[in-house]
Amino acid sequence: MDILEAIHTRRSIRKFTDQPVDKELVTQLLQAAMAAPSAGNAQPWHFVVIEDRPTLDRIPEFHPYAAMCRQAPLAILVCGDPTLEKYPGFWVQDCSAAVQNLLLAARGLGLGAVWTGIHPDQPRSTGMRNLLNLPEHIQPLALIPVGHPDQPSAAVDRFQPTRIHHDRW
Repeated sequence: MDILEAIHTRRSIRKFTDQPVDKELVTQLLQAAMAAPSAGNAQPWHFVVIEDRPTLDRIPEFHPYAAMCRQAPLAILVCGDPTLEKYPGFWVQDCSAAVQNLLLAARGLGLGAVWTGIHPDQPRSTGMRNLLNLPEHIQPLALIPVGHPDQPSAAVDRFQPTRIHHDRW
């Protein structure tokens, strides 16, 4: 799939078939995520691939917008590691770029995915930390449920020329 087509047809997919996701596709998603730019090329990220059904089913207990985890065959938690930063404070931007790469790769591979925010919501962060036994210095940023889509993903024109400013406001 062409990159612009992937960008314009990527949608938040919250309904999945029961088809499992091939391990090679998961590897490709993670490779795409790790190809993201980062401040000083520090790459301050870690990824937790969650495939255990009881673990996935528990996530909506503390994350009110992650009900689709009960249906998704897997989810990927994107975490920041401030100890790896070259320029402190940029881990959120760096990991967000990794999330976007992952979402676009999912679309390009024919998978569905949705960005469910964790950071800066403290109950969600604490829930993830406790559920997955994350080290204290690791910051969970976003949870990405992934699967084969069971809903359409058509292009929508979101271009808004009134939001563009040239040289000045």
